[in-house]
Amino acid sequence: MPEPLVSIRGLDVRFNGIPALRGIDLDVGRGEAVGLVGESGCGKSVTWLAALGLLPHTAKVAGSVRLEGRELLGAASGALDNVRGGRVAMIFQDPASALNPVQRVGRQVGEALKLHRGMDDKAARAETRRLFELVGIPDPARRIDVYPHEMSGGQNQRVMIAMALAGQPELLVADEPTTALDATIQAQILDLLRRLQRETGMALVLISHDLGVVADMCSRVCVMYAGRIVEQAPSEQIFARPAHPYTQGLLGALPDMVGPRRRLSAIPGGVPEPWNLPSGCAFSPRCHLATPACSLQPPLLRVEDGHEAACIHLHAREGVFA
Repeated sequence: MPEPLVSIRGLDVRFNGIPALRGIDLDVGRGEAVGLVGESGCGKSVTWLAALGLLPHTAKVAGSVRLEGRELLGAASGALDNVRGGRVAMIFQDPASALNPVQRVGRQVGEALKLHRGMDDKAARAETRRLFELVGIPDPARRIDVYPHEMSGGQNQRVMIAMALAGQPELLVADEPTTALDATIQAQILDLLRRLQRETGMALVLISHDLGVVADMCSRVCVMYAGRIVEQAPSEQIFARPAHPYTQGLLGALPDMVGPRRRLSAIPGGVPEPWNLPSGCAFSPRCHLATPACSLQPPLLRVEDGHEAACIHLHAREGVFA
């Protein structure tokens, strides 16, 4: 097997002693599209903020994050500056807060071009205009000189994508890139990401609550719960044959687009607070299959080729929350 572009092993994050991540293992190959799904607070965003050294100093981070064999955790800030926005770029959830409101959007993209590609002012302005055209911003020559508040939410999201592309990244981490956008704009942004990945060959990590989006965009899916990956598999396997009760519950809450209407099922209870995690499997208080054996946390176990789930009840795959 070829060496993955990014390899995360045993990633553990704690804030004031409270666990946020509990031993994340994740590989992302070159050109691969990986989806991270799960309820809010399960650690999807924290995984990549920790990997890129973007967490506050109060966070205690342990484990290993390697970019083509080069360790990133604990690396000097200068070395990370060359990685962040260069080899690995991230689109944050809210472009309104990620963009500087008192700087013109073209200047903000130009700063990334100067930092990562060594361009002068004239070259950076010309490349910014090209990137604006690439991401579908109308009238790019004029839009370069406007402020974020003069653009719509969808246009600001495109500016964020242009900024992420400025360093010609090998991996793009898109953290809820369609948050607060209407359905039409969401579709346009996702089509844009799909086209850019195809044309540039970059890898993509898509963090999303929308399972339909992940199914359409990603070749592999990782399901997270309470700071752990509880299931991972190729998209077609995880949507056709989910093995973990939590994944089954997520899919059971989705309406069917064809066939007779049915009552949607819901996962009982709520996600446990990080400071009050149950012993063993964190999902066991909400699981219809829970037994005393669930007091021990199982590792990821093989379901079939390329498909793993952290559950001792792997034989029960369907109808758990029906």
